[in-house]
Amino acid sequence: MPAYSFEALQADGKSRTGVVEADTAKAARALLREQALVPLAVEPVVQAGGALPLALGGGRVFSPTALAVWTRQLAGLVVSGLPLERSLSALADEASGPRQQHLVAALRAEVNAGSPLSGAMAQHPREFSPVYTAVIAAGEQGGNLGAVLDKLADDLQERLTLKARLIGAALYPAIVTLIAIGIVIFLVSYVVPQIASVFAGTKHALPWLTVAMLAISGFVRQWGWWLLAAIVALTAGLRLALKSPAFRLKFDAAWLELPVIGRLAAGYNTARFAGTLAMLAGAGVPILRSLQAAAETLHNQAMRADAEDALTLVREGAPLASALAQKQRFPRLLAMFARLGEQTGQLPLMLQRAATQISAEVQRRALQLATVLEPLLIVTMGVVVMLIVLAVMLPIIQLNQWVK
Repeated sequence: MPAYSFEALQADGKSRTGVVEADTAKAARALLREQALVPLAVEPVVQAGGALPLALGGGRVFSPTALAVWTRQLAGLVVSGLPLERSLSALADEASGPRQQHLVAALRAEVNAGSPLSGAMAQHPREFSPVYTAVIAAGEQGGNLGAVLDKLADDLQERLTLKARLIGAALYPAIVTLIAIGIVIFLVSYVVPQIASVFAGTKHALPWLTVAMLAISGFVRQWGWWLLAAIVALTAGLRLALKSPAFRLKFDAAWLELPVIGRLAAGYNTARFAGTLAMLAGAGVPILRSLQAAAETLHNQAMRADAEDALTLVREGAPLASALAQKQRFPRLLAMFARLGEQTGQLPLMLQRAATQISAEVQRRALQLATVLEPLLIVTMGVVVMLIVLAVMLPIIQLNQWVK
């Protein structure tokens, strides 16, 4: 049954909005009048082609966190035995906003019309990725939608946790670095010239540290804005260049070769790849389709190319472990767990263990790096500020000696 969003007046004169299901817009208005409401506007929630109304355009309805919570809620309702249509109806009533309410109502309308949930979600690719819909489709085909939704929610939550911990580890060093750069620029471009102008009229030579600091100050004051413009231009040029597939492939391959950051990037992408592959394989998705979908989740184009090469080898008959072992950018741990999974017949379980172990290693390395960077940045900032202070104080000390 189609769903219609409405705006109506209540008996007390207040405006009310919501979603109602009816065969036609006329029937929807009649249903509102039966509820003592005066309909002002009634619009279909789903337009032709399954798109959301233009009034709901803009950014994504679900943020990554909201999608994980919503998936968990849907899993709980389905596992409890509530029919899918009633589960979606309950989630529509508890939606956090009109756009989310309309989206869930659109899914419910499609399900009521006979479409599978995965098919209804596939009509909204901005909200539900191909991996997400593939897992849902596998759960529907296997008759274990509730369990699959639960696993999907776990996977989404694990990704969010890993991303949050990596951001948390990098946040403090980034803030300290920005503050340090701002303080140094202020001291060099404003404080140092003000103090040094006091000694400009003296005939005595200034200390070499003061001379060097004045030279740096002059460069920053004269060319600082041009330097900033050059950095902005280089950044914009790099962003444009990264849109070229060939350059992006080379850039991502070079990024993986960096001493510490490269290993973190490889580990993060591998954990995401292995987790997605384990989830899809565990849901019953064929291995070739699982590999293709898992490869599409890789942000690093070099590792995505390796995953697609591994897919080609598996399609030609090679074991998954052998195909992954030939790709040096993936940690050997992944191929080892894949081999154990193939030998024991528990490939999804072993891939999930590999993802968990690699994710834990990435978090450990990130926290270790942050632990080293924090005192290093503070000491570096202290040394720089000390040099600036010395550059200012040395002429004063020298002047006192001249007076004596």
